[in-house]
Amino acid sequence: MVIAGMLPLAVSWAADTKRPNIVFILADDLGIEGLGTYGGTSYSTPNLDRLASTGIRFDRAYSQPLCAPTRLQVMTGLYNFRNWQAFGVMDPAERTFAHALRDAGYKTGIVGKWQLFSYDPPDMPAWRGKGQPAEMSGFDEFYLWHALHTEDKGSRYADPTIYDNGILRRDLAGAYGPDLFVDYIKGFFRRHRSEPFFLYYPMVLTHDPFVPTPDSEDWKDPTKRQVEFDKDHPDDVVAMKKKSGRVKYFADMVAYADKLVGRLIDELDTLGLREQTLIVFMTDNGTHGSIVSDFRGRSVRGGKGLSLETGVRVPLIANWPGTILPGSVSDDIIDSVDLYATLLDVAGTAPAHPIDGRTFLPQLRGERGQPREWAFFHHDPRPGVDKENRRLERWAVDRRFKLYEDGRLYDFEADSEQVRPIPAGEGGAAATAARAKLRGVLDRLR
Repeated sequence: MVIAGMLPLAVSWAADTKRPNIVFILADDLGIEGLGTYGGTSYSTPNLDRLASTGIRFDRAYSQPLCAPTRLQVMTGLYNFRNWQAFGVMDPAERTFAHALRDAGYKTGIVGKWQLFSYDPPDMPAWRGKGQPAEMSGFDEFYLWHALHTEDKGSRYADPTIYDNGILRRDLAGAYGPDLFVDYIKGFFRRHRSEPFFLYYPMVLTHDPFVPTPDSEDWKDPTKRQVEFDKDHPDDVVAMKKKSGRVKYFADMVAYADKLVGRLIDELDTLGLREQTLIVFMTDNGTHGSIVSDFRGRSVRGGKGLSLETGVRVPLIANWPGTILPGSVSDDIIDSVDLYATLLDVAGTAPAHPIDGRTFLPQLRGERGQPREWAFFHHDPRPGVDKENRRLERWAVDRRFKLYEDGRLYDFEADSEQVRPIPAGEGGAAATAARAKLRGVLDRLR
């Protein structure tokens, strides 16, 4: 079991050894069926597949069903019930992994999606002006989309609006936001190549609205690059649904996300930093429900927002030349709260307060470590007024079974759509043991 605050001793780096750089990439709305290395065949992901084949791929990594809850967990190492306030709102008193790594001597930067401050529009004032501003989050540099009031967010893709280290940029007509983010990251690498750095890249791709990329034929038509922003629906979902045929661009967006990862790897190579840099790639939740992908010989619908495996089982790849054995595959359960503990462990420091996660640095080194027996989920997206799934759900999983707090138990390996709950006392010894174990997890984590 995981006990808050109980972590293995942090790595000790010799005084004359440069501590490793850390690049953590968190893609948006992309399940495991989206990557070739996991068996997906609908999209082109050569750079991510190569990152896995020359590093380690985790086959049982879990996120929360939506982006903001996952991002809060990876940044704090705490389950959502300990610090959740509302969707798109992070407590201004919360300390992130950037605070801890900066205190440990790292230069810290965040580039991409924020969306953790003032999520509500003016006519929904409950959480307006509340949350943690990017300036308070522990990052020395920030270059972000959706960092201020929700009606100020503008586009994340064509003609983007970006909060550039305290200045709201609306002068970027003709540019493509994901390109600007990667250009900024490359500059960050160059500026801080002589000191240990931590770069957190919460990508805006592949979240809807589904629009052309610069590699799409339709990019040449300015009328197809944008979906109008509806201030009453901050998540852009409704605006996206007003446009017919937009899902055809999803494949282009996945390919472009992969291309951007390749650009970052190339820059680290050019700077001679690859062998001293750990790259971690993960996604925040499953693919949007409007997307159907080919995966291991079958069609899979995206599960974003749902507690199904397609909503919460996500890619997790780590690459660190000279440390991670190329071609490694791990079947260990990894929970999104574990990223905090692991990144701090890589940096040779430890949390200053109790956390829920556990380090998987030993697994990166080919060692056994302390594998999890379960992952836990507390999903409460309120206020989430534009979400289809707004009720609180709590559940826990092991390698085969999933138990909800209301007592429903599923064998998700045999029943992926969760249509046949296993009655209490049935399902054999394995189901009975799993019910008892997972009930204990749910009872402890309240």
